[in-house]
Amino acid sequence: MKDNHINYVEFKAPDLEKIKKFYRQSFSWDFTDYGPTYVAFSESGLDGGFEKTNEQIMNGVLVVLYNQNLDAIKSKIVEAGGKISKDIFSFPGGHRFHFTDPAGNELAVWSDK
Repeated sequence: MKDNHINYVEFKAPDLEKIKKFYRQSFSWDFTDYGPTYVAFSESGLDGGFEKTNEQIMNGVLVVLYNQNLDAIKSKIVEAGGKISKDIFSFPGGHRFHFTDPAGNELAVWSDK
């Protein structure tokens, strides 16, 4: 690990089982439970976790995932219970879309294809 590099991403979620199911089904992430209020994820490109909360989630960070096939991953996200918040659009270097997970966290997926 290197100093000053992003090493971990942490989110909040009201239902840890629901959020694990969503990310496992959409992106094949692995999870490790650390008691009833925390679950860590791996196999995502960057390790992180979800903390259980009953408070309203305010997401100030946009995490961007990569996938070669935006149409296919978009379909998987919707099937798993995610909602598209910004449909596929182009930008210099590729295309991307934004979605919200079942807990309300907004993320994006991009592709250079």
